[in-house]
Amino acid sequence: MDRNYWERIAPNYSEEIFDVLKNDASGKIVGAIEEVASKEKTVTDIGCAIGKWIPLLATAFKYVVATDISAINLDIAKEKCKDYPNVEYQRMDMSAYTLTVTPCDVAVCINAILTDNLKKRINFFQSLNICLNQGGTLILVVPSLESKLYTNIIANRWNVDDDHKEKIESVEKAYALAKNIKQGVTDIDNVPTKHYLKEELELLLKLDGFTVDRVEKINYTWKTEFNNPPKWLDEPHPWDWMCVARKD
Repeated sequence: MDRNYWERIAPNYSEEIFDVLKNDASGKIVGAIEEVASKEKTVTDIGCAIGKWIPLLATAFKYVVATDISAINLDIAKEKCKDYPNVEYQRMDMSAYTLTVTPCDVAVCINAILTDNLKKRINFFQSLNICLNQGGTLILVVPSLESKLYTNIIANRWNVDDDHKEKIESVEKAYALAKNIKQGVTDIDNVPTKHYLKEELELLLKLDGFTVDRVEKINYTWKTEFNNPPKWLDEPHPWDWMCVARKD
């Protein structure tokens, strides 16, 4: 998942990429944002994509810094959110080795740290720290590895949605899948995507200068995973992890 990937899918982002805001029926992410929102605070939307969270942030905070690796995404976001004058747009690669940022009081990062490249992920997590003022709040959402494995177990055990299963066409593909899963990387629509264990997420943030206040499940319906989920399939539902943390 490099810049070229995001530039390529940007025109069809709404069709290609899972909509967390739409599917968080519990409203936990919006609730976490509202807990720390203030017209006296600034907020950065890290990996803002086409700007789905910007209207909420622009009306709740004094100023918004919206960043994304894709210039096309930012152009779309600007057009969609042109009624919000308190938003600044910056093209930024959070996985770069050197970065110039505008620190804010709050940082929101929704399913943006997805790269299968370990070095880029390390840089991204370190960059989260410099995006915040001292004592600032980070609201981070990432895919859950536990949920992904649970879904795969169900798909294979009860033969749910054959097209959901990973297709292994070669020995090389099998080797790559085995190597990736050791890093928590598993395919979404044939794209290697990083997923996180709860304890892993807590450790990563601690090592990069954060105190974790809480980690919660953001639950979705089974229709987000399967075309035809069995009627008996109930809780636990598939989920992402939401972490609320403070910069030490």
